Amino acid sequence: MRTMWMATLTLVLGTTGAQAQGGSTAKKNESAAKAGAVETSPDDLPEESKTIYALGLSVGKDLSLFALSPEELKILQRGISDGMSGVTSSIEPKEYASKIQAFAKTRQAQAGNATLERAAKEPNAVKLPSGVIYREIKAGSGKSPRVTDTVKVHYEGRLVDGTIFDTSAKRGIPVEFPLNGVIPCWTQGVARMKVGGKAKLTCPSGTAYGERPPSGSRIPPNAVLTFDVELVDVPGDTSRP
Repeated sequence: MRTMWMATLTLVLGTTGAQAQGGSTAKKNESAAKAGAVETSPDDLPEESKTIYALGLSVGKDLSLFALSPEELKILQRGISDGMSGVTSSIEPKEYASKIQAFAKTRQAQAGNATLERAAKEPNAVKLPSGVIYREIKAGSGKSPRVTDTVKVHYEGRLVDGTIFDTSAKRGIPVEFPLNGVIPCWTQGVARMKVGGKAKLTCPSGTAYGERPPSGSRIPPNAVLTFDVELVDVPGDTSRP
């Protein structure tokens, strides 16, 4: 399974000959980097340093699905430091690839279950038979859509760590689609809304994208997802020719 986090771990933990040869250089640069990073805001960094900072942000976001504790983070940082400086270790990252993958799945499942449990305890939350957690944020006053209707919505989608993976706000226009042509979580949740209403949908992986998230997205396989949805309009009935 090729995922963003696997590529990230290859980047930060993989020990290559080039890294070993450049170990002393990395050590020299480390103290200089620390001195500049502590006191300088990322916005004030030179452009190349901003690029490096952006790399760090990307790595951090991709590793966030592991939900590491402070102590585990220290171990990770040691691995990164040892890998970059060419420290000889009996632990070979390639041999641990399957264990890393299993660890990621376990941690992701734990984080997903915790998200669903929290959502179910929120005021006015309703758990549907499929496991979808529906919470009305603002009551609408218009009509409710049938599953055969076309709906027009504004939305924001988030991962369990709060990362926004998609939002209609960036495009500036609501999205229009047949309600029976999207993930089950949306079909079930939006059908409960009325035009003008807003709701929060917390989707178990089986009602979202399961093992096959959209190509090129930041959504990992089997991810629990949260959507804030505003039903703008129900412009048409797709059951009619």
